[in-house]
Amino acid sequence: MTRKKTILLTFFYLAVVILASQMLYMASRYTQHDHLAHPLILSPLGYHDHDLSGFWSQIKHRITLQPFNLAALIIFLLTLVHIFCAHWFTSLANRLRKRNVAKNIEPPDTFWVEILRFMGEVEVIFGLWVIPLIITMTCMYDWRTSIAYLNGRNYTEPMFVFVIMAISSTKPIIKLAEECMRQISSIGGQTVKSWWFTILTIGPLLGSFITEPAAMTISAILLSNQIYLYKPSPQCAYATLGLLFTNISVGGVLTNFAAPPVLMVSRPWEWSSFYMFSHFGWKAAIGIVIANAAYYFYFRNELNLLDQKKQMSSQHDNHNDQGEKPIPFWVCLVHVFFLAWIVVHANIPIIFIGSFLLYLGIFTATAPYQNQLNLKTPLLVGFFLAGLIVHGTLQSWWMSPILERASSEILMILCIILTAFNDNAEITFLASLTPGFTESLKYAVMAGAVTGGGLTVIANAPNLSGYALLSRHFKDGISAIGLFLAALFPTIVMALSFYLLRNI
Repeated sequence: MTRKKTILLTFFYLAVVILASQMLYMASRYTQHDHLAHPLILSPLGYHDHDLSGFWSQIKHRITLQPFNLAALIIFLLTLVHIFCAHWFTSLANRLRKRNVAKNIEPPDTFWVEILRFMGEVEVIFGLWVIPLIITMTCMYDWRTSIAYLNGRNYTEPMFVFVIMAISSTKPIIKLAEECMRQISSIGGQTVKSWWFTILTIGPLLGSFITEPAAMTISAILLSNQIYLYKPSPQCAYATLGLLFTNISVGGVLTNFAAPPVLMVSRPWEWSSFYMFSHFGWKAAIGIVIANAAYYFYFRNELNLLDQKKQMSSQHDNHNDQGEKPIPFWVCLVHVFFLAWIVVHANIPIIFIGSFLLYLGIFTATAPYQNQLNLKTPLLVGFFLAGLIVHGTLQSWWMSPILERASSEILMILCIILTAFNDNAEITFLASLTPGFTESLKYAVMAGAVTGGGLTVIANAPNLSGYALLSRHFKDGISAIGLFLAALFPTIVMALSFYLLRNI
């Protein structure tokens, strides 16, 4: 691609953003007579339209009452399109860089290369599209409304994910988790196959106790060191990623406090940890084992080849390991304490933020047993989740009528589909606001929300952690289509597990 085409592509993309905002603003001039008389409605209960029988009647009523709903939906859809095209932007950046190298352009990472890379960073996309969203909101309402909306969102989850990712990715925690996994994988001789099956089975189930973001971080790092390091084929790499994302999403349902979609309903629906395990946990574990076994059987020959690569490089790895200082047990114990303390106080930012600052002091004092603390990845993931919260809250106006009208079977399928385009915690949160939900409908919502959590990067909050940690192992980054196709089979397995065992 020539520089001229790259410039035209970038300006075309920016023009779409600007023109979309202006068109939405002009539409508001003709559809909204007095914006001060119609404050921003965020709750589905604020429309007072439950007497309307038809789905489209409700949708039309809500757009007429608040035209900004349509604007927010259009911007949200454009954001999703950008996310699915992120892989394409990264590919363009790499091609442009290669062209610069061939022409001896210094530096090869020119301004346009960096712009295309930035447009391909999934972690910044939702935050980037907050800009046209707020511009549109300001035009259709006012600046005070926009500030009040942003300030009224609850950003506890992004802050918690940032803290838990930073601590979970430290060397003492990873080494401790690796040693525990090693003891289990030793049953299979600590081969690549045994590591693969152990990480994808035990790692996700740990999410029910140390939270899903922590389980995702640990599992992704271990997969990077034990599997992706030996360069599996793209098909095997995507299959492993699809399993990881799907298993993490369902692996947090053994308890009522570790998975975001469960947290949203555990109090309103009075679901205890015993209830979660007896209705969802053991079924999730069965689904995880079946999906892992199917992919294990399909990729067994390639996993054997990876094991040969591991044996060839084992001597080099052992030589490197000899120079590492052993980590004292008390250092691991202190890290585990901070991890557990922050998990227990996950809903109290003043506690876990303050505790993290104290932890940074411990990290500095134990520097000889640490690697460099990487805060960039947790910050980007937190930024993504904050942007998702800003956009996602504005989508309840059209999702809630769908949840209210479906049978339990259809509702489960709808929740799987909706979860692919929204964070699954938002789906269960909207369900908790819907009156008159029976136990079968509640079961269908939860089963569908966690089942579809591996289909896309945005389907489950911890997916961004895995994406950020593993994307370097994929040429031109992780493709949204590749992830969707890889996660489709384990998603079907999980859905069948929850559906066929629903009455047991």
